[in-house]
Amino acid sequence: MLLKKRFGVMLWTKFQTEGRTERRDQLLIPSEISAGIKSWEFWLLLLKVEVSHVRLLLLGLHHIESMSSQIEVPYIDKLFEADGYLRLHEGEIRRRYGCFKKLLSQIDANEGGLEKFTRGYERFGIHRTSDNGIHVLEWAPMAEGIYLRGDFNSWNQTQYPFKKLDFGKWELTIPPNPDGSCPIKHNTKVKLVMHTRGGKMEDRLCPWAKRVTREEKVPVYDQVFWDPPEQYVFKHKHPKQPASLRIYESHVGIASWQGKVASYPEFTRDMLPRIAKLGYNAIQLMAIMEHAYYASFGYQVTSFFAASGRFGTPEELKELVDTAHSLGIVVLLDVVHSHASKNVVDGLNMFDGSDSCYFHSGGKGTHDLWDSRLFNYTQWETLRFLLSNLRWWIEEYQFDGFRFDGVTSMLYHSHGIGHGFSGDYNEYFGLNTDTDSLVYMMMSNHMLHTLYPDFIITIAEDVSGMPALCRHVSEGGGGFDYRLAMALPDMWIKNLKEKSDDDWDFSNIIHTLTNRRYTEKCIAYAESHDQALVGDKTLAFWLMDKEMYTHMSELAPPSLIIDRGMALHKMIRLITMGLGGEGYLNFIGNEFGHPEWLDFPRVGNNESFHYCRRQWNLVDDNLLKYKYLANFDRDMQHLEKHYGWLAPGAQQYVSRKHQSDKVVVFERVNKLVFIFNFHANKSYTDYKIGVNVPGKYKIVLDSDSGVYGGHKRLDHSTDFFTFNEAWDDRQNALMVYIPCRTAIVLAKQD
Repeated sequence: MLLKKRFGVMLWTKFQTEGRTERRDQLLIPSEISAGIKSWEFWLLLLKVEVSHVRLLLLGLHHIESMSSQIEVPYIDKLFEADGYLRLHEGEIRRRYGCFKKLLSQIDANEGGLEKFTRGYERFGIHRTSDNGIHVLEWAPMAEGIYLRGDFNSWNQTQYPFKKLDFGKWELTIPPNPDGSCPIKHNTKVKLVMHTRGGKMEDRLCPWAKRVTREEKVPVYDQVFWDPPEQYVFKHKHPKQPASLRIYESHVGIASWQGKVASYPEFTRDMLPRIAKLGYNAIQLMAIMEHAYYASFGYQVTSFFAASGRFGTPEELKELVDTAHSLGIVVLLDVVHSHASKNVVDGLNMFDGSDSCYFHSGGKGTHDLWDSRLFNYTQWETLRFLLSNLRWWIEEYQFDGFRFDGVTSMLYHSHGIGHGFSGDYNEYFGLNTDTDSLVYMMMSNHMLHTLYPDFIITIAEDVSGMPALCRHVSEGGGGFDYRLAMALPDMWIKNLKEKSDDDWDFSNIIHTLTNRRYTEKCIAYAESHDQALVGDKTLAFWLMDKEMYTHMSELAPPSLIIDRGMALHKMIRLITMGLGGEGYLNFIGNEFGHPEWLDFPRVGNNESFHYCRRQWNLVDDNLLKYKYLANFDRDMQHLEKHYGWLAPGAQQYVSRKHQSDKVVVFERVNKLVFIFNFHANKSYTDYKIGVNVPGKYKIVLDSDSGVYGGHKRLDHSTDFFTFNEAWDDRQNALMVYIPCRTAIVLAKQD
């Protein structure tokens, strides 16, 4: 009945106008509906009944409901224990899981299992054989012919034609040279030549290329046959999944203070020790998958299997990952499987001369806002390509997990465009949800967590709040470990843009910080790369703006703007890390209040690198105040490392959010008490707060400490003793002095 209410007559017309239908004997059946039906016999039977299409639709929906209830989801009861309201959508949850199981069964039957299917990189692309010959396998169903050319044959266009195989595949074998050597040498350039149905002969890059490069001032990329005689040998194992995830979001190219593109070796040498010292236990690397347009920040991928050559060689990236592992740092890859660059010459678009190879054809295959191509997750070879891509980055480079970009766009036919997502569950379990994309993500997470259970971590960039996205696939969920708490930076920026901190609504702030789905882990952050980009500002720049140019020196006269900005910068980051999730993320350089914005070299700025760097010279200069913000961030990370309040299930209780006092108090892990006084000028002596665990407490973090550029108004030798009086719904109370614009963390002394 719920399904019937949800669909209705209007949606029948909607399906027809959007073209999302299948035609069978003049009956149009929505693809989402037919996906839940085992055979066409049911529909053929209905054809004999002379009733309206609406009547047929409702009967079909009733059939889907009854069939969905028969689909076994192994641990669906665990999902309902966490959120009983999901029972109202049990049929849809079971149907989605049924689509996942059907695809998994097809892979098992046709490909010998998921483990084998996801190693496509071992067969597809250009490979040296055991006898030093060359073997190439490509999928190009609409091509008339394919050829291989390059340095090895003086770029002869038609010397080496491919043989056409079944299912749109093409194969080429080149024997070894007479002396037994390989005909294509390591680090030489090659390209595919595609004979299109339009009669053209066009150069293409192999979709499975391990390395692509371009000459300076030459806009076109070439594939480089990467087969080094000595490959990097990893020395360190994957770190185990940390209970508390503290992520340092990084971009290799901007990691230098100089106006240039930084390299993998420079990041390994200069950044990894800095990150480890700060106390982060994970890095999230952006822009590693090759992208022809540097200013795309890595989100317009052109070569999915190639590590970006502008930063160095594949072996140098391997050394970076291995060195991070030696420091106990998890390395996550920012993976882009939601879309691809429209670039034809350097990318995957129009690979075989058609717009349907790897992507949806026509309008469905284009994201208008991103000007990108959209993958067709129902194509068998597209699934092989993308799932194998995930395996490649783990097997070849030893990455420990992924941050999946653009998940909201993948989840919905509307791509989330113009959708506010009120939280009504019908928004998530209606026809707007793209089952094919969701099943791809379920399959990705199932594959990754099955093959790499000890270390794999997956994070979804989803702003919609899709229920169960971060629950196990066996429960009917999406399978992700975490989602980004994307509402938090939006909330902070909105407050800084539109209100004085005197007018901040602390009920709303606390609600936003704690409003997340029970048992679905979130990564909290106050700002990320999105806020650092040109057109926006970092928290520090919103708070202090042009004063940062003149008053961040220890020798400069005092500035109320700098004083306020530094105080709030520390407090915002601590309350976000303290309450906002089960993990925490910081964007490279923001820990010390990096000024200005991030702008990549482009025509509009005369190809300048001035804003495309991180100015470590600022934080390393003892005469500047940036060091205070960095010190606070460092000690905040190490405090979490010691007490582990981000760990899933860690106790959390907000006992006070007093609007007029501007005081917030909450407890974590039954040992820590976080106290915030956001008031601009009012300090409180003998302020009573509630605590649950009795005993002696001491200050373990104080944003007003001189080490952090504060006014040193608190005595750290003070012992705080509880007394037996219930307060703020806690069993005990204690009295504290809270200076204005100060955050304190008290720890129970055993």
